[in-house]
Amino acid sequence: MTPVGRDPLALSARRRPAHWRFGCVLIFAATGFALTGCASSDLIPASELPGNMQAAHIENPKTLEFGRLANGDYNNELIAADDVLEVNVLAGLNPKDNPPTMQPRVSKSGMISLPEVGDINVAGLDLESAESAIATACVQRQIYRRPHVTVSMKRQATNRVMVAGAVKNQGYYNLPRGSSDMLSAIVAAGGLADDAGTNVEVRNPSSGVVRSDRIAQELGSPADMRNVGYSQPLPTGQRSGPTTIKVDLVSATKNGQSAALLSDGSIVTVERRDPESIQVLGLVNKPGEIKYPIGTELRLLDAISQAGWTSNQGANKVYIIRNNPRQAVIEASLREAKRNVDENIRLSPGDVVSVEQTPTTVMIDTLKLIRFAVGTSLNTLF
Repeated sequence: MTPVGRDPLALSARRRPAHWRFGCVLIFAATGFALTGCASSDLIPASELPGNMQAAHIENPKTLEFGRLANGDYNNELIAADDVLEVNVLAGLNPKDNPPTMQPRVSKSGMISLPEVGDINVAGLDLESAESAIATACVQRQIYRRPHVTVSMKRQATNRVMVAGAVKNQGYYNLPRGSSDMLSAIVAAGGLADDAGTNVEVRNPSSGVVRSDRIAQELGSPADMRNVGYSQPLPTGQRSGPTTIKVDLVSATKNGQSAALLSDGSIVTVERRDPESIQVLGLVNKPGEIKYPIGTELRLLDAISQAGWTSNQGANKVYIIRNNPRQAVIEASLREAKRNVDENIRLSPGDVVSVEQTPTTVMIDTLKLIRFAVGTSLNTLF
């Protein structure tokens, strides 16, 4: 038998009003919060965000038109210092009257030395012009009357350059001296890597010939820095020290500037871009860090989606905390972001995205709590 005053049904009936009273208190509290609302004069609506606070567009260097960096003046048949030529002189029909095939090396001063003929300046000439220069020298020096001269490139001089940083294959590469520039070095290294930035640093061991360019920016003191853009021999007194050049690929391609020339021993370094991550907090299913994508943009709805979307179906208000350059709080609406691209703002590396509690989300959470409480009471009855 059940003891008097201990009937479970009677106890449950007496407990139920307590659960309902607790739920009603929460409803009234949430309703009051909804009526009072929350306002802050420090918030900037996303649709009214001034231009200087908007996230900058991050260029993807792999989509740039690198063909605009190519120097159309290159001619690999031009003779330069350290090239090895092959010279044949036919002076008559009798092979014994002809000198043997010669393979002179072009000196640093641009001269070649041929037996019996002497020194001839061939630097900067193409092969056909070199043939004419040698034949003229033979006649003027009364070596041969009507020589037939052929000149071919036996071995072209190369520059050994190092390519490092965000390229597919880092290492040393031998580039033809006549077409040895920054673009050729990057192409030889397999092109840009996926994490490549838009800045390239070129360090030449000596400043014999460089390029002057409006897009170049000085690094360090003027004594060890040269601009890049057009071929220009420097004064003798300025050829001793190394030069460092920093090139912005975006500006270079847009302005159609030719690539910086390289010398033997140059180092080309492509920056690696590692932007700060985005923090997503508040009413989302997977709060935490989101890596900022390289080569594309990240917008508000993209970040919320990567965070598993909202954990409360009533969530709508979002705060974006941005330091650009001072801290600012941007207010956006998820509902408006789905309809209006101005609300679905582009995020910047380092932004903090917070999905906020609102009276609506509190109400939904309260109803869930009441439903849970009622369900618990009914389970107790049965």
